Amino acid sequence: MDWKISRILKESRSMPRILLTLFVITICIAAAGATAAQSTRPRRVRPAPTPTPDSLLGPEPKPAPVANRNAPLLDVKPTKPVGDAPVSSDTTHAYQLFQQKQYADAAKEARLIAKADPTNAEAWKLAGFSEFYLKQYADAADDLQKALDLQRSAKQEDPHTVDALAESYVLAEQFDRALPLLVTTTTRAGAAPDALFLYYRGLAEFKTGKADDAAKSFNAAVRANPRNTASLFYLGRIAFERKDFDAAIAWLNRATTSDARLADAWSLLTYAYLNRAGGATGAKADADNLAAIRAGETLNRLRPDETSATLLAQALIRAQQFVRAAAVLDPVAAKPDAKGPTLYLLGFAQTQAKNYPKAITALERAAQLTPQDVNIYRMLGYNYEVSKQYAKALSAYEKGLQIAPNDADLKESADRIRPFAK
Repeated sequence: MDWKISRILKESRSMPRILLTLFVITICIAAAGATAAQSTRPRRVRPAPTPTPDSLLGPEPKPAPVANRNAPLLDVKPTKPVGDAPVSSDTTHAYQLFQQKQYADAAKEARLIAKADPTNAEAWKLAGFSEFYLKQYADAADDLQKALDLQRSAKQEDPHTVDALAESYVLAEQFDRALPLLVTTTTRAGAAPDALFLYYRGLAEFKTGKADDAAKSFNAAVRANPRNTASLFYLGRIAFERKDFDAAIAWLNRATTSDARLADAWSLLTYAYLNRAGGATGAKADADNLAAIRAGETLNRLRPDETSATLLAQALIRAQQFVRAAAVLDPVAAKPDAKGPTLYLLGFAQTQAKNYPKAITALERAAQLTPQDVNIYRMLGYNYEVSKQYAKALSAYEKGLQIAPNDADLKESADRIRPFAK
C-alpha cells in the first residue's frame, strides 16, 4: 500500500538519511550536517518522522462485531417441523430447555432430532439458535443454513432464521456468505433496517473489498444510531485509507466520543493527526502534532503495550519532545523481549536529547536484535563519534557499509573518522 512518507529535513550541508521501519510505522529521519573538513566533530541528527501504518486494525477492533441480544431474530418456537417428520421428532422439550437457557442441552437434543429426521427444519433452527447463544457461531451458521434451506424448499422462509444466520456468518467471519443475507435483512419492504444489521452489512462489504458500498452502509447505520461506534470507526478507517485525513479525524473523534475505551480508534486517530501534520506547516502542523500526542497518551493508557508506546514516542519526537519520548520508551525497552525497532527509536530519542551514553546502550542492543538494519549502525556511529570513541565509530560505519556498500553518507562518515580511529 502506497502510504505517505514524510520527506527528510535537511540542514545546509550534506546529511545522512536515517530510515526507521517500525512495525506498522515508517519514519524518515535526517542527520544534520558535517562541519569543516578534517573536523572530528560529528554531524548532528534532526528527525522528521511521520509514522504511517502498512496495514490497519489487525487484529480487528474489539468488541466489534457484537451480537445484539435484544434483536428480535432470536425467535424460536416449538412448532411442528416442516416436511413429513413423525410426531416423535417434535421439538417442544428442546425448546423448553432453550427457554430455561440450558443452551448446551437444547442444542444436543435438537441435533439428535435433526440427525434422526434431517428434514426437520425446526430442529436445525433450534440447534442453531442454541449454538448461537453458546457463541459457537460456525456451528450455528451450519445448522441455521440447513434450516433455511428446508424452509425455502417448503416456501416457508422465516425472517428470524435469515437474520440469525446472517449474524452467525458475520460472527464466524464468513463475510461472503453473510452479505447476501444482510442485503435481504436491511432492505425488507415496510421495515426500517436495524442499525446493527446495517453495520454488519457494511462490515461484510468492507471485508469483501467493497469499500464504497461499505461506506454507504456505515453511514446508514450512523443515521439510524448516531452512536454506532463500530460504524463510526470504520468510516474513519475508510477515510484514512483514502488519505482524506480531515474526514478520518472527524469520524474518529466521533467514535472516541461514543466509546472512549476503543483503543483502535485512538491508535488510528493518532496516525491521522500525524499524517495531516506531515502535510502542514507552522501552527497547523504544531496543533496536529500536539493532538497526536493527546490521542497517543489516551491509547497508551488504554493499551499499555510496546506498539502503543512507540506510537506515542513518535508523536512526541515529531513535537521535538525528545526527553518525554525517551521516558515513554524506557519502560518497554527495559524488558528482555523489547524489539529492535523500539530500541532504535529510544536510541534516536536519546541522541536528540544529547544523552549519548544511554543512546549507545539502546542502539547496541538494537544492533544485536536487528543486525541487518543499516540505520542502526549509522546512528550508533554518530553517537560513538560524538563521544570521541573513534575506533568504535569507524567500526559501526564500516558495518553499515557492509550492508549498504554504496551509501554515500556512510562512506563520507567512515573516511572522515578513519584518521582518528587509532
